[in-house]
Amino acid sequence: MSIPTFGVGTFRLTGQTVIDSVRTALELGYRAVDTAQIYGNEAEVGQAIVDSGIERDELFVTTKIWTENYAKNKLVPSLRDSLEKLRMPYVDLALIHWPAPGNGVDLSEYMTALAEAKALGLTRQIGISNFNIELTKQAIAAVGKNEIATNQIELSPYLQGRKLTAFLKEQDITVTSYMTLAYGKVLKDPVLAKIADKHHATVAQVALAWALQLGYAVIPSSTKRENLASNLLARDLHLDADDMAKIAALERDGREVNPAGLAPAWD
Repeated sequence: MSIPTFGVGTFRLTGQTVIDSVRTALELGYRAVDTAQIYGNEAEVGQAIVDSGIERDELFVTTKIWTENYAKNKLVPSLRDSLEKLRMPYVDLALIHWPAPGNGVDLSEYMTALAEAKALGLTRQIGISNFNIELTKQAIAAVGKNEIATNQIELSPYLQGRKLTAFLKEQDITVTSYMTLAYGKVLKDPVLAKIADKHHATVAQVALAWALQLGYAVIPSSTKRENLASNLLARDLHLDADDMAKIAALERDGREVNPAGLAPAWD
């Protein structure tokens, strides 16, 4: 299993805005696109992909199953609906969006249903999002250790999740970092600004390079062409040990996303 290290996210982007963002990203060379049922933009993402003219097998498309579709009789039909909106026969990766403990559907039920979606060819790989260590263990028990391609979690220089990421590494589960810029909060950080100046880079590039050097995949989003292009350059930025140590010291448990009823008890 392989997860592209760099993709474009579409969270909070809708309508023509998301079409333009994805189209621009694809023009710039992005080949991985991340969406979700709850984003309400799968049809627009699909349109941007079709309009790009890029062959399907050159792309890596991820969507996430929303909580209302976790029941065994709903998950596969909901993914078929997502594929119809995306205008493609399969996605490369389908994730359970939130563990949503106590929502009435047992974890083993929705993980088994997700594995069934893979067996049917609706998705090439399966994974999880926003799972803590204990729930990841339960997911592994439900579908098998080598079945879970990634755990997509909030990570940034302000929220480094060392315990969870160490566990995922032990399990050979790729870490996908979302909200790597902490809703833009890290862009004003003086420590990161100094590192950026040293490398003649932007603060966003430094934060993304930090995640990449730790072995994480990243999916930053932007509506601006210059930012989409600039973010890609993070792949070529090498931070030294001193830079990484300074960023490590920025940890402050700065979680931005923690919806009641959906989120687990974080490690």
